[in-house]
Amino acid sequence: MESTKTKILRLLRCQEGYLSGQEMCEKLGVSRTAVWKYMKQLKEEGYEIQAVQNKGYQLVEAPDVLGESEIKSRLDTKWAGREVCFLEEVDSTNTQAKRMAEEGAPSGTLVVADMQVKGKGRRGRMWTSPKGSAIYMTLMLRPQIKPERASMLTLVMGLSVVQAIRETLKVDTCIKWPNDVVLNKKKLVGILTEMNAQMDYIEYLVIGIGINANMCDFPEELKDKATSLRMELGYPVNRAKIIAQTMKTFEHNYEIFEKTQDLSELTEAYQEVLANYDQPVRVLEPGHEYSGIARGINAQGELLVEREDGTVAEVYSGEVSVRGLYSYV
Repeated sequence: MESTKTKILRLLRCQEGYLSGQEMCEKLGVSRTAVWKYMKQLKEEGYEIQAVQNKGYQLVEAPDVLGESEIKSRLDTKWAGREVCFLEEVDSTNTQAKRMAEEGAPSGTLVVADMQVKGKGRRGRMWTSPKGSAIYMTLMLRPQIKPERASMLTLVMGLSVVQAIRETLKVDTCIKWPNDVVLNKKKLVGILTEMNAQMDYIEYLVIGIGINANMCDFPEELKDKATSLRMELGYPVNRAKIIAQTMKTFEHNYEIFEKTQDLSELTEAYQEVLANYDQPVRVLEPGHEYSGIARGINAQGELLVEREDGTVAEVYSGEVSVRGLYSYV
């Protein structure tokens, strides 16, 4: 059930011009006094709301605040993110989502935090997670697919994040296969998928997404490798808007994936935003390294690498790392 605050934000966002207090009372089934109290609360949280006598209320500007009501009021999905757990601080959104999955939370539950104290990256690395500047979120799913197909959902999410940022901010983000989103050859987004599975079915799966949204700076060792949307655009972005658009795009792409249980109908869209496409790459396979040209992905999400002898290798994301020869990408 949506809270009254969520409903008020949604009404204000959908309204062109002013929304009268009387109309709001009727739609929400609350008193004028209750509406006034919610408006006062929203103003204290940083929302700029204009109140004009005999006209009503108008949302002039929404701050970059994260919270359950702010995220839910922007959502336009059937199931992705409809259940939101927002926390000011958490060890890791992936860990929290797994806890909730164990307690029976429904598929599509979204965990969002303003700060992580034990953020996780690939291969057990720590993910820098300062407060108030990035997007840390995890979507929990209970997919009806075989465990060996789960890695493809990382690619579905990577595509969805790129499409969401492009749609929201009109910036040409790209995917560095399999699970990084890059902008101007620097890392912008990391994605980490973890699952709890039996031999032949998945109990639940969590996809963690970390987006460098409003960072103004990075530690010295990351300056040439990482960037943020704010640093690239020159102004702060609204994190809740990006979260809501990512959920909408993922839901659409996931439903396409669900029909075929592979990436056959998403391959073209994926390759359009693939930074590695037709680029020299070096495949770092344990005990065996080789160079080649990336020729896109197949229906299983494997990277097709054309070697110097003309043969094409199918590179599985769980086994190797791929590096661009001339840059981070």
